[in-house]
Amino acid sequence: MARPSPGTVPARILIVDDEPALREGLAETVSDLGHHPVLAASGAEALARVAADPAIAAVLLDLRMPGGLDGMAVLQRLRAGPRPPPVAVLTAYASAENTIEAMRLGAYDHLTKPVGRADLAGLLGGMLALSACTASQGPAPAPASALIGSSEAMRRVQKTVGLAADSDATVLLQGETGTGKEVAARALHAFGRRQGGPFVPVNCAAIPADLLESELFGHLRGAFTGATGDRPGAFREAEGGTLFLDEIGDMPPAMQAKILRVLQERVVTPVGGRPVPVTVRVVAATHRDLPRLVAEGGFRQDLFYRLNVVPITLPPLRERLADILPLAEHFLGLCDAGQKRLGPEAAAALMRHPWPGNVRELRNVIERAAVLARGAVIGADDLGLAETGPPGEAPDVLPAWLDGDLPGAVARLEEAMIRRALRASGGNRARAAKHLGIQRQLLYAKIERYGLRDPEMSGNPTDDVANPDA
Repeated sequence: MARPSPGTVPARILIVDDEPALREGLAETVSDLGHHPVLAASGAEALARVAADPAIAAVLLDLRMPGGLDGMAVLQRLRAGPRPPPVAVLTAYASAENTIEAMRLGAYDHLTKPVGRADLAGLLGGMLALSACTASQGPAPAPASALIGSSEAMRRVQKTVGLAADSDATVLLQGETGTGKEVAARALHAFGRRQGGPFVPVNCAAIPADLLESELFGHLRGAFTGATGDRPGAFREAEGGTLFLDEIGDMPPAMQAKILRVLQERVVTPVGGRPVPVTVRVVAATHRDLPRLVAEGGFRQDLFYRLNVVPITLPPLRERLADILPLAEHFLGLCDAGQKRLGPEAAAALMRHPWPGNVRELRNVIERAAVLARGAVIGADDLGLAETGPPGEAPDVLPAWLDGDLPGAVARLEEAMIRRALRASGGNRARAAKHLGIQRQLLYAKIERYGLRDPEMSGNPTDDVANPDA
């Protein structure tokens, strides 16, 4: 068994999971790290443990549990307490919705199982360094968002959205064209306390400069030629909700000064009218490099700092390969495509494409394929993508992995990695688990699941707990 790090102050860590193997695996690692694990198999038991044991310093909480209390309900009740311990949600079923909701409710972090020893050590170190503070109970869960993705880059975005959703702070969304900046803005609105108010989007690049002031601040009848009636303007239309200023990097300099004044004073002046106070949350977005524009004199520095309170960068699709197929399946589900599905060759082609147009391009490709594909299975030719794989790549290898559904492909990859780790360790399960970055109990369960007890493993898997590196 590994020794705890010198200087580690033992703490009581509550582990909540209905699966005994995962619960015991986490407990073993927590003990190895020098702490005292406290175990609970249900949400009700977890709440009882916390109520009876004020020394519990942190909670590792499973999301899906049987009974009337799932992980989200337990998190909400814990965070509503007088001195809530920091809570990390651990789940094998991460989604944009449960990631955002967990962070909004006050989770310290939201991680996907299995969690490696090094990651768990870092997580506990941060949680134990965090002083417990009172957190108010947030609003009811928000409707589902289309902020889809399980890649590390997108999960960072989802977590930040969850943390910022209830705030009034201005958010600046940055990223290439087509990465989903408006989707993120709508998620900030939908999951926040302003969700009952209006969401008003304004594309600053699509409105002529001489009309932008009226569009944003409104005007009175007769204020200028063609003003045949009063108009409230986008700021007042978004009262109590969210105003989304898209492509703010293209805003003319004169309007930049006026927007800065509104953000500072929360007062708008309609053209031809008197100042009117507004209560609105502003989310801005741009595909431009604003720091570079500021350096070149093309964007006001003071406005940049006023907008850049909570920065969120949307990653390009080429940097989130794990999200391509789930997004494609999602977009296919939105189409009226009957029972059509992606074939393995089409999936491989999607994975090889560089996606210069990002998520927007992917959606267009899927919608086109859903219309043009004659059969139930969408093939690579139906996508209309140019072959972009590197020379010499064997295109027939990737479809074999991608054949069937996503859980099946993940299971095949998981089994192959476990087989390779067991071979490399000579069947030593402790060493294989360390190489894979998972707890031994979890590896044992997967060995049984995949039936990995055959001569191919160089003999039956064995345990060498005393010396796993032997």
